[in-house]
Amino acid sequence: MKTQLSRRAALGGLLSLSATAALANAPLTSMPPLARAPDVPERPRLRPNLDQYIFEAGLTGLTGVIVTDTATGEILEQYQPLTAMPPASVAKVVTSLYALETLGAEYRFTTQLVATGPISEEGVLDGDLVLVGGGDPTLTTDNLGELAQMLVDAGVKEVTGAFQVWGGALPYVEEIEPEQLDHLGYNPAVSGLNLNYNRVFFEWARTGSSYDVTMDARSEKFSPSVEVARMEVIDRSTPIYTYENDDDHDDWTVSKAALGEGGGYWLPVRHPDLYAGDVFHSIARSKGIKLSEPVRAEAAPTDEPFLQYLSEPLDVVVKDCLKYSTNLTAEVLGLTATAQRTGIPADLKSSAAEMRQWIFERTGATVRLMDHCGLNPDSRITPASLVGLLNAPDVQDLLRPLLKNIVLRDVEGTPINTAAHVEAKTGTLNFVSALAGYVHTKDGRELSFAIFSGDLPRREAFAETEAGRPQGAASYNGKAKRLQQVLLQRWADF
Repeated sequence: MKTQLSRRAALGGLLSLSATAALANAPLTSMPPLARAPDVPERPRLRPNLDQYIFEAGLTGLTGVIVTDTATGEILEQYQPLTAMPPASVAKVVTSLYALETLGAEYRFTTQLVATGPISEEGVLDGDLVLVGGGDPTLTTDNLGELAQMLVDAGVKEVTGAFQVWGGALPYVEEIEPEQLDHLGYNPAVSGLNLNYNRVFFEWARTGSSYDVTMDARSEKFSPSVEVARMEVIDRSTPIYTYENDDDHDDWTVSKAALGEGGGYWLPVRHPDLYAGDVFHSIARSKGIKLSEPVRAEAAPTDEPFLQYLSEPLDVVVKDCLKYSTNLTAEVLGLTATAQRTGIPADLKSSAAEMRQWIFERTGATVRLMDHCGLNPDSRITPASLVGLLNAPDVQDLLRPLLKNIVLRDVEGTPINTAAHVEAKTGTLNFVSALAGYVHTKDGRELSFAIFSGDLPRREAFAETEAGRPQGAASYNGKAKRLQQVLLQRWADF
């Protein structure tokens, strides 16, 4: 069934969360079979309609689907398109557009060194050295190594004053989503100075009846140990991890019974500015620079930076964010875009509110996104609202090259040989699965789509009673992903 809407309607309020259900298709029905004369050939059997595909998927909860012609906004198929659902990581599509249109594809994050005094011919900096973060979510230990080498090349051998760190370019967020478990590496702190996606590597090895443990900031070239994160092995069965924030340290304990012979795990960092300072201090000293232990600066330095490291351009950062679905990167993108629009936001939720306002200005849609990465369980968006954004002027050219290629596969998981291709973003939470993006059909037609499925009562019940992946979640998400494949292959023939 096809419904023709004006372009303005397809992009505006009719696709908002607050719209009525008037756009939803009624279930299709068929007439009773009629007797045919022997010489009348049978009509070709019709393909199942959209409702039947969704029914056969066997998903509990709710599913919302919409697919449109990207050029005209014509709705080609829809099923409960105004169902507001958690977008999971599909929210990163919205954040990516918000950042790209606000900051520009060539925007680069900076990490700077500021000297508050002169540098003598003997290489003595008579003042403080300040490591100033510009929010770079992709900064690594190796990058700090490059910055330390710049300091060596500048002739600096000693700093007489303090070594300070400044992360105030963005608001400090202790963890992206407080309802998540403390030890999950995809839920770290956020600040204006970030390192290694604000994760520290915990490694352990059995030695007799005890364990040797290390906490380090490993990368390809460097693997400095860190002081800001500390671990203690405790003789207990559960919980596996406990965490306490000690103002300027992350204090962890781990269950001895859970460690086995040895292994490693990336833990989140809650003091990212001091973490970066800790690592830079270690590398600089290894290069012969006399430098005191890092302390937080009380305010942003007013002196001009004399050395800086630049990130990759924003479109490269966004592409990696969409490919690897990094929550920290998404939050930094959103916070930085908001800072550009209205000044540094007070916190993450106020930044998300500014992004919601941007969506309304851009498409007329009303959505409820509570963060920039999709981790917040209270976020809601309808398939229709998201497709309205995908269809907005200039969006496809900007976004589509940055989305991940989704391979079309048969029921055995084997890639299908087809001229059609799909670029989209996935989103997964327990009992929630989402997919949205673009389809280039076999005949060269361009479509935009969104598929949201979720069983929210089951998800909420799990959140209150269990830890880890609950029973049934993997099966649910597997069924949802199979439905997505079926629909994409159906639309590839449009």
